[in-house]
Amino acid sequence: MKNISRRDFLKGALAGTAAVALGSATGIAAFADDAKALYTPGTYVASAKGIASDVKVTMTFSETAITDVKIDVSGETPSIGGAIGEQMEQAVLAAQGVEVDAVSGATVTSDAVKKAVADCISQASGKAVVVQEAAPAANADWLGQAPEIAEADIKEELETEVLVVGCGTGGWIATMTAAEEGAKVLVIEKREAPTGIREDIGSIDSRLQRASFAQYPEFKIDRTEALQEIVRYAGGYVDSDLVKVWIDNSGELVDWLTDLMESTGDWYMSLEGGVGDLEHPERDKAFATGHSPHKTQQGQEKNVSTSSTFRDFCDATGNVDWRFQTALVKLEQDESGKVTGVIARDEANGGYVRVKVSKGVIMATGGYATNTDMMLALQPQTMKMKANVPIGSTADGSGIKAMLWAGAELDPTHASMMFNRCSVLPDETAGYKTNGKWYWFGEQPFLKVNLKGQRFCNESGPYEFMLHSMYMQPNHTYVDIFDANNKQYCEQFDEVGCCRLFKFPNGAESNMPYDYVWGQMTEGENSHLALGYLQKADTIEELAGKLNIPADELARTVARYNVLCAKGVDEDYGKSAHRMTPVDTAPFYGIRTCAWHLTTLNGCRINTDMQVIREDGTPIEGLYATGDCSGGFFSQTYPNLFTGLACGRTMTFGRRAARIVAKK
Repeated sequence: MKNISRRDFLKGALAGTAAVALGSATGIAAFADDAKALYTPGTYVASAKGIASDVKVTMTFSETAITDVKIDVSGETPSIGGAIGEQMEQAVLAAQGVEVDAVSGATVTSDAVKKAVADCISQASGKAVVVQEAAPAANADWLGQAPEIAEADIKEELETEVLVVGCGTGGWIATMTAAEEGAKVLVIEKREAPTGIREDIGSIDSRLQRASFAQYPEFKIDRTEALQEIVRYAGGYVDSDLVKVWIDNSGELVDWLTDLMESTGDWYMSLEGGVGDLEHPERDKAFATGHSPHKTQQGQEKNVSTSSTFRDFCDATGNVDWRFQTALVKLEQDESGKVTGVIARDEANGGYVRVKVSKGVIMATGGYATNTDMMLALQPQTMKMKANVPIGSTADGSGIKAMLWAGAELDPTHASMMFNRCSVLPDETAGYKTNGKWYWFGEQPFLKVNLKGQRFCNESGPYEFMLHSMYMQPNHTYVDIFDANNKQYCEQFDEVGCCRLFKFPNGAESNMPYDYVWGQMTEGENSHLALGYLQKADTIEELAGKLNIPADELARTVARYNVLCAKGVDEDYGKSAHRMTPVDTAPFYGIRTCAWHLTTLNGCRINTDMQVIREDGTPIEGLYATGDCSGGFFSQTYPNLFTGLACGRTMTFGRRAARIVAKK
């Protein structure tokens, strides 16, 4: 069956029929009474894989037209792909085919809808209709113009002292702090409920850190060294004074949060105490900055969450009001340029809401990870390294765009937080249109080879160093290779941060224990092994065949690697001796790996008072920002060996912004 596009199909079907027109503006075909039948009448169903689910399309056809379209995207992220069903239904019905535009910010789900629509049309027509994908517009106008909202469309006006836009890691801390300071706070959040916080919180000089120094003096952090390391990771594209704000204030943030959470009896805070093997130091130094909240027995029985604990704190102050399903549209400014409030869209009831603010607006809207146009324009390399998994940021860049429309300066370089925690099938490679599977095991520093079966770098170090090295390899994809002794080796690796699979030296729990992670990979119908992501074999050559990489080259690579492991010296790439673990005991395992994209890290520039600034460095009065919508702190690569740095930065800056605004 020959593959043809919907447009070509219509052309062929209508050839020779004089009284037929194809409307170029809408794509609607007008048929004469004697037009040939295009379809076998009936209802047809098809599905295609979105980001988080299978997208289902049900279409009804007459002989000459699509008469009804129903699209089920309920399994997709509610505020992104899960919100496009009705819009895509109308577009497909109007176009009478699959040639419709993707919904901005929901490209993967849109593509899944179009594939399923093409399948339904193929079934109804008896001809294979395929989606003709347009080349990505890397230079598209992702910013556009600030929308004009008619006064008649504004259905409600609200007033507050402090407005927090977005209720996630930064928004929660800003809200609680401003309320604690006595300010009247309104929170608007586009989702139906707030999100929790990221639970690796980086700081320097917390009480927990200071208490550990007697037993673990290696945990002590030199502030100047920390500053220099963060600047080095960024290649200098950071505001050093902003980094110093985190260094000088993050300990107080963690102490305050520890007191707040532990006072409930539901939580305790621990220091993720680990800096790696001191006898065999790594190329890249680790810093014991991470802190994580854990539930007590009481908290487990009550089934508390960080959101429920924070909401209780806010409600106790009596100073916080909430508006969910309320999405920021634009900032409002007076003649001097001062931000006086916002216009937001009421997603639940329709219409727009104006919020007038007397003290200031704190933006905590996140980055732009789900905005395909922004990503293609600003981070095309990231789009080639990643695959889609349904875990990560849902931010669409709307907050950054609103600040740019208000005169803010964007970071000069564009960065992301990525982890080598995404797997793809043996016939797949990385790319933003590929749907992968979350793969927590991926950061273990086992042997890694490119798709030619060749080793290509030191596998140990910051996650993104591995991924950036991967970018330089064919198809931006590599393969993890390990053997039956992997549990022993994972403990021997003495990893730090969130990829550690065993308790830390000071007894703190790891984010994920080895047995749980291994079970997720190998047990059950949804495991990596059962679904074909993880391959298992009795010989290296057999494994290579299952992974679609050259068997002879992989065998040579493994043999060479095992020789170096026996020597205890990596003569090829310099990996530390305790991470040189051989691949010599069957069964052998392999899995294709690429980038899990968690969030973007560049945003609008801020000063040390968290004020959003213009290109000339002057602040936009009344406008503050924290977290991934703010800039000046990260560039080039994320310094993940400072465990929890991004979250700690976001919380510290959110608290500082709230204190400054509340006192105005």
